[in-house]
Amino acid sequence: MTDLLQRLRDTVAAHPERTAVLAGADRLDYAALDRRTAGLARALRALGVGRGDRVGVHLGRTADLPVALLAVWRAGAAYVPLDPAYPAERLAFMASDARLAALISVDGLPAAEGVPVLRPDAAVDGPELPEQAHPLDPAYVIHTSGSTGRPKGVEVPRGAVAGLIEGLEATGALRAEPGVVGWNASISFDASVPQWTRICRGDTVLVIGDEQRADPARLAALLAEHAVTDFDLTPSHWELLREPLAGARVPRLFMGGEAVPERTWRELADGGIDALNLYGPTECTVEAVTAPISGPGPHLGEPMPGVRLHLLDEKLAPVADGVVGELYLAGPGLAHGYVGRPGLTAERFVADPTAGPGGRMYRTGDQARRGAGGLLEYVGRVDRQVKVRGFRIELGEVEHALARLEGVRAAAVTVYEPAPGDRRLAGYVTGAVTPAVLTERLRATVPAHLVPSVITVLDAMPLTPNGKVDLAALPVPAAGAEPAPAPDGSAASGSSEGTGGLADQVTEVWSTVLGVTGLVPTDDFFSLGGHSLAALRVVHLLRRRLGIELQLRHLLDSADLAAFTATVERATQAGTAAPRPALTARAR
Repeated sequence: MTDLLQRLRDTVAAHPERTAVLAGADRLDYAALDRRTAGLARALRALGVGRGDRVGVHLGRTADLPVALLAVWRAGAAYVPLDPAYPAERLAFMASDARLAALISVDGLPAAEGVPVLRPDAAVDGPELPEQAHPLDPAYVIHTSGSTGRPKGVEVPRGAVAGLIEGLEATGALRAEPGVVGWNASISFDASVPQWTRICRGDTVLVIGDEQRADPARLAALLAEHAVTDFDLTPSHWELLREPLAGARVPRLFMGGEAVPERTWRELADGGIDALNLYGPTECTVEAVTAPISGPGPHLGEPMPGVRLHLLDEKLAPVADGVVGELYLAGPGLAHGYVGRPGLTAERFVADPTAGPGGRMYRTGDQARRGAGGLLEYVGRVDRQVKVRGFRIELGEVEHALARLEGVRAAAVTVYEPAPGDRRLAGYVTGAVTPAVLTERLRATVPAHLVPSVITVLDAMPLTPNGKVDLAALPVPAAGAEPAPAPDGSAASGSSEGTGGLADQVTEVWSTVLGVTGLVPTDDFFSLGGHSLAALRVVHLLRRRLGIELQLRHLLDSADLAAFTATVERATQAGTAAPRPALTARAR
C-alpha cells in the first residue's frame, strides 16, 4: 500500500503543469500545490508540530482548503476540520476535545484560545521535509454525533485512507485515467475524504463553493463548465439536481450518506446513468461496501478489497440467508477509535472471532440481510441513530441539547415524515418554554442539521409501564394546523393585501414544501421546519412556475413570508429569468 503523499510526489514529478485544484477564479497546478503545501508544512514544523499531533483547519471552501489539509499531512500530523458554519460552542468543544497543537485559519478561532494560529498562506523556506509517516499514524479526526450529548471524534489512520483510494481503484469505481472531481461534501463529513484526496492520484479537484452547492441550476452549470467526471452526493441532493441535469451527460455519481429510495434507484438504473451506491460508517474510513446502481432494487453490494463483512446475531453467531442480523465490519480500514473515550471504543470495536490475536471488528448498529440472489439489503438500525438528509444523527445528542436549555424539564426527539422520503426531526419538551425561543437558543449551540424542524411543548411526557418515555405515544406533528391568528387578531389568510394571486402562489409553495397550512405573513420559513434542501425546493418551484430569476439567498435573507413575497414580486416585475447555461454533453 502506497502512502498518498508518495503518490502526490510522484504526480508532481510526472505532471507538474497539470491542474490540481480549481476553486472559483483560482487555479493551482501540481507544481504550485507542491510549493504551497511544503511551505506551510515547514511553518507547522517550526511551531513544533510533528507526528501524532492534531491541527485544526478552520477555512472556507477555497483553494486554501486542500493546501492546508495536505500541509498538515506533510508535517506528519492529523487534521481536525472545524467548519466555520458551526456554532462557537460546538467549535469550542471540538477544538478542546482534539487537543490541537496548532490551527490554520484566516481569522483565528476564539474557541481555540492559546493554540498557535497560522494563515493558510504562511510559508517557511527550507529543504524538503523528511518523510516520517507510518500507516498507523493518524490522518484526521472527524467528529460525529454522539448519543451522550457531545460529539465524538473518530481518529482514522493514514494507511486506512490510502487503502480507501486503492480499494475504490480496484473495484473500478475510480478510473485509471485522471478525471475532474467535484468536491461537494463538507470537510466536516467523512464523505469529503475520498473527494479531496484524489488530488494525490493525479485528478483535478474542483472545490465547489457554498453558493454553487446551494443552487442546483448554478451547480449543474458548474459541473458542465469544468467537465466534471465524478460527483458525490446524497439521494436527497439528487432530487434537486435531476431537473437541472436533464438532457445532459451526467458525471459518474457516487451516492451515499443515506439509503437510496426504490424510486431513485429505478430512475438511475433505467435511465442508464452511471452511478454507484456507497455504504460505510466513519469508523471504517468512509466506504466499505459498493454496488453499481443497476439491476434489481436497492441493495448495498459487496465489500471492498480488504474489508471483511459479518452478519451476526446477538450471540455473535452468523445468521442464515434471509435472516436479519447486525452488520459488523473488519479489516485494515478500521479507525483507531474515539479520541479520549476508551470505554466507548471498546464497546463499538470488539474482538473479531474470525481473525487472529488482536483482530477487531466494528459494530455498525445497522441491520441487514442477504436477500434474493444473495444481495445484501439494508433493513434498519438497532439503536436510535438516524440519517436525515445525509447527516448521521444520534437522537440522544439532540435530546441532551434541548434538555440543557433554560426552562426545559424533559426532552425527547423522534423522526417524522410530513411527506414520503422527507425525514425531519421532531422535538418534544415539558416546561415553561416556547418553541420559537427554544429553536433560537438551540441554533446557537448545535449545527443546523441537529435543530428539530418542529418543537412541541407538552404538559407531560407519555411514559411506558417501566417509567421511560414512550416514544411511540408522542403525538405526530400535524401535516397541517388550524390557521393561526394574524397579528391584528383576525384569521390568517393565504395572501397579503396588495399582492393578490402572486402571494397566494408563494404561500401555496411554502405550504406544499413545509407540509403546513394556515400560514401568516409573519411566519419564518425555518421556524416552520424548513431546512436548506426545502428552501432549494421552494426556489426551484417558484422559478419554474413564475419564470423568474430567483436565488436561494433571496429566501435565506427574508425575515418572513411577507418579506419573501415582496422579493418574489420585485423579481416578477423585473422580468423573466435569464436563460440557463446550456449543459455541454460529455462522455461518461
